[in-house]
Amino acid sequence: MIRIGGMVPMSSLDFPGRLSAVLFLQGCPWRCGYCHNPHLLPARAPGAIGFDQVLEFLDRRRGLLDAVVFSGGEPTAQPRLHEAVAEVKRRGFLAALHTGGMYPRQLQRLLPLLDWVGLDIKAPWHRYDAITRCPGSAARVEASLQLLLRSGVHYECRTTWAPELFPPRELHALVAQLRVAGVRNWSLQQLRHGGGAIAADCEAPAFDVPDPVRLAAGFEQFQLRPAAP
Repeated sequence: MIRIGGMVPMSSLDFPGRLSAVLFLQGCPWRCGYCHNPHLLPARAPGAIGFDQVLEFLDRRRGLLDAVVFSGGEPTAQPRLHEAVAEVKRRGFLAALHTGGMYPRQLQRLLPLLDWVGLDIKAPWHRYDAITRCPGSAARVEASLQLLLRSGVHYECRTTWAPELFPPRELHALVAQLRVAGVRNWSLQQLRHGGGAIAADCEAPAFDVPDPVRLAAGFEQFQLRPAAP
């Protein structure tokens, strides 16, 4: 049904406030230089675990796990994701999605089934094509963002940032774009060095965020997340 490149049996981080199993789905059309899951990029790569095995695992974890998080790669790239999410919901689990927002039509179909969405906002709109190496990517994410905000589904927008990706002044420009769009929940997380073309050339610095008070202004929820060790 879906190609699964890996699974974390239990996480307390990927769906806030819930214990969840995390499925990393195979395939992503974007080629961000700092990607930390490059093995998940090829869409046709064989899965590491079958969906039937996942369902058997979930049946044994009823009462112990709250939810299943569909992550990636880019999970919405898989055409049968809707069926997989529906099957998880039929078994009584909550369903969450981590997405870059590149397939708004697929997201629109999924939203009625979802209990939480983590939407990556990678950069100011004018920077998107350079980061994703995919023309027209910003328009797709803007459309997904508006669908998510109108849906009423609980969400978090988050941006991974370091000065080598784009300068601090553009980080503040991104914040202005999010506020205009109506985003109320945003997290800024440090680029985790040690993987990807950009990150491999430098050591991890301290997370020196420019004017964090100004960044946080206007959001109902705002978090700074230093890179994991």
